[in-house]
Amino acid sequence: MRVNIVLHYVGIVVTIIGLAMIAPMICSLCYGEHDWPAFVASTGITVISGFLIQFFTPSEKNKLLLRETLAIVTFSWVLSAAFGALPYILAGTFSNYLDAYFEAMSGFTATGATVITAIESQPHGILLWRGLTQWLTGMGIITLFVSLFPMMGIGAVQLVKAEMPSLVDEKILPRVRDIAKSVWTIYIGFSVLEVALLCLTGLPFYDALTVTFGTMATGGFSAKQLSIEAYQSWQAEFIVVLFMIIAAINFRLYFSLFWKRNFRSLLVDSEFHLYLGLLFGASLFIALDLIINSGLSFTDACRYGSFNAISIMTTTGFSNTDFNVWPVFSKAALVVLMLIGGSTGSTAGAIKVSRVMVLVKSVRRQILQSINPRAVIRLWAGGSPIQEERISEALSLSSLYLIILVVAFLIMSAVGLDQISALSSVAACMGTVGPGLGAVGPIENYLWIHPVGKITLIMCMVLGRLELFTILALFVPSYWKWR
Repeated sequence: MRVNIVLHYVGIVVTIIGLAMIAPMICSLCYGEHDWPAFVASTGITVISGFLIQFFTPSEKNKLLLRETLAIVTFSWVLSAAFGALPYILAGTFSNYLDAYFEAMSGFTATGATVITAIESQPHGILLWRGLTQWLTGMGIITLFVSLFPMMGIGAVQLVKAEMPSLVDEKILPRVRDIAKSVWTIYIGFSVLEVALLCLTGLPFYDALTVTFGTMATGGFSAKQLSIEAYQSWQAEFIVVLFMIIAAINFRLYFSLFWKRNFRSLLVDSEFHLYLGLLFGASLFIALDLIINSGLSFTDACRYGSFNAISIMTTTGFSNTDFNVWPVFSKAALVVLMLIGGSTGSTAGAIKVSRVMVLVKSVRRQILQSINPRAVIRLWAGGSPIQEERISEALSLSSLYLIILVVAFLIMSAVGLDQISALSSVAACMGTVGPGLGAVGPIENYLWIHPVGKITLIMCMVLGRLELFTILALFVPSYWKWR
């Protein structure tokens, strides 16, 4: 593996992160707040570091090797959070680097788990940076990088595939850079539309912007302690629900819809149908549980049940009520939704709907083959056969996901969390949801957790946001052998 190549492109990503800090710096100056020098210093440190890394590691024109792309993706995320934590430290938001890194990684992975106890007391620039870290990486750091810089001949396909593989499974465009640009164009377009609609409901522009950052990235960071509940606006909640659903749909479907005018793609996509079915079904059953066991009115049960079910399944993590006090069934349903997540090729995290669909179909096939062992049964989705490679990948990744969840649950239990808090904290961070249940519920935070627990959850965020095999490959000894 050519370390200089890896560091060179990681340096470019670091530079992009540093330049992004200019926006919250300008915000701080506009509001006349004290944190603007922290962003000046953070921008300078990050941009200079990025340039120095590039300068001392000259690139080559040769195509990237697969192992190099895996390293670029992983180290880009790790270092982005490392430098992204600087504004929190320099502005005095946190007194220690671990908490700053936790907040930064939670933002960059669009998790939304916070260690800030009094959100509304923070300067506007810091809160804007929180939201911007989510939005910038909603479609992936590397996908943004590829869309901005020419990558011809150096392995752009492998780079994007290591971060968001479903975007490049098919050659929907001649060049992967065009795919990345089209995805980001759609992403920006939806973001602008949501900001405009939220402003029409009466939200100030700053609030509309920060809410949009959390919605489109399915991250859930808000400028309010009570999240969306603070606005007490059903109109704003409706718009947020709409865009949470939009953000967790495979963006390749939007490309087919907007660029190719292929409306049939929505009709034949099995994952899209299952995704909507799960959202509707979960909202319905939770609403019924709230009516029967909590005594809520039909209107309130539908409002709170649907909003929070959609927020959790899309891995956004916004809330319009404290679902920590809900009946047992509703809370259990939310944990299940944390594990399922949204669609592949979207900004959502967790196992993903398509893999759940493949798992269910695979189990059904095994049952049928136990009755007739000689039967050759193909699995189908959307009128096309599912490749055995995809079935194997879904089984392997889902199994590994659950194994990591169990190990992390045991670690969190060992550092003092009760069972509900331990399980939901791991599920929320691996699924990039943010708020969990118990002591890490929607009106709580993660500040009080032991440092070992915070480090464990940081690792869960990264593992949940990227493809598991992308990161775990780095721990295989043969990966580091020179070839």
